[in-house]
Amino acid sequence: MARLPRLVVPHHLHHVVARGNNDQAVFLDETDYRQFLDWLREAAQQHRVAIHAYALLPGRIHLLATPADEPGLGRMMQAVGRHYVPWFNARHGRSGSLWEGRFRATVMDAREYFCPCAHWVEYQPVLAGWVADMADYPWSSHAHHLGLRKQAWLTDHPVYWSLGNTPFDREAAFKQLCESPPDPRTSEAIEAATRKAWALGGEAFKASLAKLTDRRLQPARRGRPPRRPADPAGSPAQPPGEGTARAADGAGK
Repeated sequence: MARLPRLVVPHHLHHVVARGNNDQAVFLDETDYRQFLDWLREAAQQHRVAIHAYALLPGRIHLLATPADEPGLGRMMQAVGRHYVPWFNARHGRSGSLWEGRFRATVMDAREYFCPCAHWVEYQPVLAGWVADMADYPWSSHAHHLGLRKQAWLTDHPVYWSLGNTPFDREAAFKQLCESPPDPRTSEAIEAATRKAWALGGEAFKASLAKLTDRRLQPARRGRPPRRPADPAGSPAQPPGEGTARAADGAGK
């Protein structure tokens, strides 16, 4: 079966995940993290991708991003890889692939999922056991969203702006949203949509996306197509005109 093209819709929120090949580490020390972020910042600006949230873990990265055009997201990730992979290999005396194939991404309804997904992304270091408090992890956007460490290269999403009229209001509201662990069912939905590359949102959201892309947005229905209904007499329905044509043939005999 042919692989579907990656689903990218300009001006919509995307969750992006890239993993280390065979679950190997892609960051080994602070210098690695800093260098990756430098190249990510440059590539995002060059290819017009707004980064709203992120978490860099030793073996994978998570991004919440909005591309300005369809090729921008892929070009940004390719640009980061072209710089980071040979640099990382040379620095750590290794060779070969660093990432596990293509990065994964899903388009999501920002109004419904930006805050839950940003929370889920920034909670990953806690879930992995690296820190007990999300704000203590230096390689995520959580401290930025709480106003503890501003990162000017990040673009605050409109949904984040809607949390309050002032920076303090927005930071306090986001902190309150993150006081409990992410909702398990929402987390499962985010993971599944990203892994399978299907759009995440309600039917109205998917209908609006369908007008913007020819790519399928959700799995096709399984099973055979429904059978054509029989006519009232119980015989298979005939195409219009077929019965008339046969009657005419019989009349001419």
